[in-house]
Amino acid sequence: MGVSALKWQGWLVALVVVAGLLVFAPLGLYVWAGGAPAERPAGAAWEDVRITDCRIDPASRRVTASVEAVNRFPGEGAYVVTVEFREQPDADPAGAGRTPGPAASVAGGPQALVRIPGVPPAATERAEALGPVWPPATVPWCGIAAADFTLAP
Repeated sequence: MGVSALKWQGWLVALVVVAGLLVFAPLGLYVWAGGAPAERPAGAAWEDVRITDCRIDPASRRVTASVEAVNRFPGEGAYVVTVEFREQPDADPAGAGRTPGPAASVAGGPQALVRIPGVPPAATERAEALGPVWPPATVPWCGIAAADFTLAP
């Protein structure tokens, strides 16, 4: 009778261990696989923003730039865009509304910061940057000098 009781206790312990593994192993794997949230590579926000319009307000003579941000990251976040205002160059070597790059050393003009908060994944949001009073008889050029993306908490 002593051997039979020990045998049942052994099976009971083994059964409890297997049940515990079945319950807690998936939870442990879920926590382990979740890890830290995905991080966006530095400089990736630069590709998500562009200037859609650059105009002079007739009443105030201030230059205004329309900025568009398309969130290509899987999480919601906010963009902070630095918009630069200059005279229209003869030829725009970098393309529509962009300075040659976020790290390029370009003799720039006045700048303004624009914040575009709460941009959901795959969504497009817009904002306006208000620049300086623009001199008559000159054509403004608006470009992206820098862009940053911050994931929403």
